[in-house]
Order: sequence, then C-alpha cells, then structure tokens
Amino acid sequence: MKIIAMDTSGLVASVAIIEDQTLIGEYNVQYKKTHSQTLLPMLDELKKMVELDLESVDAIALAAGPGSFTGLRIGSATAKGLCFAMDVPVIEIPTLVGLACNLYGTDKLVCPLMDARRDQVYTGIYEFVRKQGQSAGYGLSCLLAQCAVSIEEIASKCNELGREIIFLGDGAAVFETRLSELMKVPYGFAPAHMNRQRAAAFGFLALEYYREGKTVGADEHVPVYLRLSQAEREKRERL
Repeated sequence: MKIIAMDTSGLVASVAIIEDQTLIGEYNVQYKKTHSQTLLPMLDELKKMVELDLESVDAIALAAGPGSFTGLRIGSATAKGLCFAMDVPVIEIPTLVGLACNLYGTDKLVCPLMDARRDQVYTGIYEFVRKQGQSAGYGLSCLLAQCAVSIEEIASKCNELGREIIFLGDGAAVFETRLSELMKVPYGFAPAHMNRQRAAAFGFLALEYYREGKTVGADEHVPVYLRLSQAEREKRERL
C-alpha cells in the first residue's frame, strides 16, 4: 500500500510518501512562503527524488482540520485535484490526532495546542494505550475530542485529569507563560523536532484508516473548521 500524505493546517507545509510500514520520504518547510507557493513544488521534488509512479498510489491522506482556514483550503483543493486525477480516495485525518501521534507511545497525556487566534486554541487531550492481543503497538485514545476553546478552559480540563501532560504545537509557545500560571499538574513541552505537524504521522495513521475503510471520495471531502471564518463572523454581525 502506498499513500501520499500532506499537511497544510498550520505554519508547516509537509508532504510524505508512505509505503506499507516504511517512510519513503518526507519534506517539511516552515519558512516565509505560503502553502500555495510551497506544497506542489515540494510534492513534485519528493516525487522525483524517490522516483514515485503516481499510478502506484492507493490514496491521498491529509490533515482535514481544524487549522488555518486558508491553509486547510489549499490542502483540500490540492488533495481533491490529485484524487480526481488519479482516481483514488481521500483519507481525512483530524489535525489534532495527527499532531498528537508525534509523541507515540508516551505514558503521559498528550495535549496538542494550535493557536486559533482570538484568545483560543484548537486542542484535544489524548493518551496512548497498548493494543489488545499484541506484544507491541499502541492505539490513540481520545479523552477530549478536538475543539476550539480558551487556554484557561483546556488548562482546567488538564488539571481535572490529575496526570502529567505534554503540550505540543505552535500554541504551546504562544501560551507558555499563561500555562505556567494555570497548570496544577506536572507538565512539559515537546522538543522542536516533535512539536509541529508532520505529514509522516498523518500517513501512518492513514494506513490504519484505510484498512478500516475510513476513506471518502474526492467530491465528498470538506475541511473541518470548528469555527466560522472572520469573514463569516463579520457578515453575521452585520446581519
């Protein structure tokens, strides 16, 4: 099985190619250019580097949201176009789930934080549990489904659980000082190489989703925003 995975939900543009249980290649960029400038050139360069035959690809996986409205639309349009052209399905991975998987196997709780602006974060709370009947391998259990809340609200929920927690994502740095004032349980922050979205994590999750039949046609896929865009909010206020 071969999957192209991509993520444009946040600051990082990321593309990966997964074949069975092997990461064939990955390209990550977090620099001044927009995702519309970087995503397709990154994919083309990676395709050439690993001599990828597009006809051998079984599906396109992507971070389905939440995240940057513009970024999600760029990723969504790119994935849909590729899927239509290649006649393969889309595998939608919730952004916070893919981000949490960067800390695979930790015995701590995992709390991704994406800066959602307007004093909110996109977040959730997860833990890894060993799969039944296997000598190795973990599944991701959701304790709080992805949502858009204030940093005070997510800190309170973390404190209620009474366990050590690891924060990651671009929102962790934005709210680090505030978390130091709010947190009552032990906590820490993921290091730089683990604290941003990576297409590889979405790709490996997509393998499991594909086996479970969790795919959609290109015409069915829509991004998950969780909130109204600024333009939509302003329109509602005017009305």
